[in-house]
Amino acid sequence: MLSFIWWSLESAKWFQEFEAVLLCSSNMGKQSTQFSVLNCIDLSNSDIDQSVRLLKQACLDSGFFYVVNHGISQEFMDEVFTQSEKFFSLPLEEKMKILRNEKHRGYTPVLDELLDPENQVRGDYKEGYYIGVEKGEDDPESKKPFYGQNKWPAPDVLPGWRETMEKFHRETLEVGKAVAKIIALALDLDETFFDQPKMFGEPIAILRLLHYGGQISDPSKGLYGAGAHTDYGLITLLATDDVSGLQICKNRDAKPQIWEDVAPLKGAFIVNLGDMLERWSNCVFKSTLHRVLGNGQERYSIAYFLEPSHDCLVECLPTCKSDSNPAKFPPILCQDYLTQRYKDTHADLKIYKKQQA
Repeated sequence: MLSFIWWSLESAKWFQEFEAVLLCSSNMGKQSTQFSVLNCIDLSNSDIDQSVRLLKQACLDSGFFYVVNHGISQEFMDEVFTQSEKFFSLPLEEKMKILRNEKHRGYTPVLDELLDPENQVRGDYKEGYYIGVEKGEDDPESKKPFYGQNKWPAPDVLPGWRETMEKFHRETLEVGKAVAKIIALALDLDETFFDQPKMFGEPIAILRLLHYGGQISDPSKGLYGAGAHTDYGLITLLATDDVSGLQICKNRDAKPQIWEDVAPLKGAFIVNLGDMLERWSNCVFKSTLHRVLGNGQERYSIAYFLEPSHDCLVECLPTCKSDSNPAKFPPILCQDYLTQRYKDTHADLKIYKKQQA
């Protein structure tokens, strides 16, 4: 069933493009033809109360929403996708030269990540590339789990590639901070709540380029572009090309689970909440199960995972608990929580050393 987004007046110009995407996607032979109703948050909207209402409704309903008019030009976003495609088009031996390290920087091969071990017969049919906050070896912060030096393709292999990705990393961080201000207001917090030094003062911000190679997914056989999962952290901002594939399940406990397609929207970010925010909000806002099904077409997307600093203590927000609704989770440091989640889903790097021996 085709559905409309709840639009603010300032976002109406996006409607015709979105409708065209829905019509195109419904004819692509996907297993599901039901599209999810997602709210659209316009960051240029001067009516902050309206944005808060739309975002809160989205967070209570699906945990997913679109963000438009975010300040990153369409021209630059197109260039980032072009550069991403150039990297993934390199020979495998060239990409393996910058295989990810223990800091989760660099290339992740196809099948490296296993997100849904109960239902997948092997890893995800996608390859990726991690880029984090750059910290030099002389910086004491580089000793922390998610800080350090990035791994980059050689400049003579991909000229200007690093500069493009570093710029996109910086600009997307600002979009994420703007979204976090609205989330804070939706949780009855001060809009500067996430600007505190131990939160976004030194954030863990990870950019991940993704490429799905055109395999056809078959859930009945345990084959997925990306297995069903919830994201680990605070919020994820996802930019996609015009190929469908992302699906969400609003009720993960339903039997059977009902999956809805999320239509790509050119120039927009698809934003979703992570498990850390669910934990922080005492399950007021919930992270939503999602997956990617391949339909035989190549697909590119770019995920930006925005988390607080390593030393941030994630404990129940004061506005999300009461005598009748006490905290459901014990406090935990952000770095400890994320370290375990990454370890649970990625292949041990030792297997690559054995393959290369």
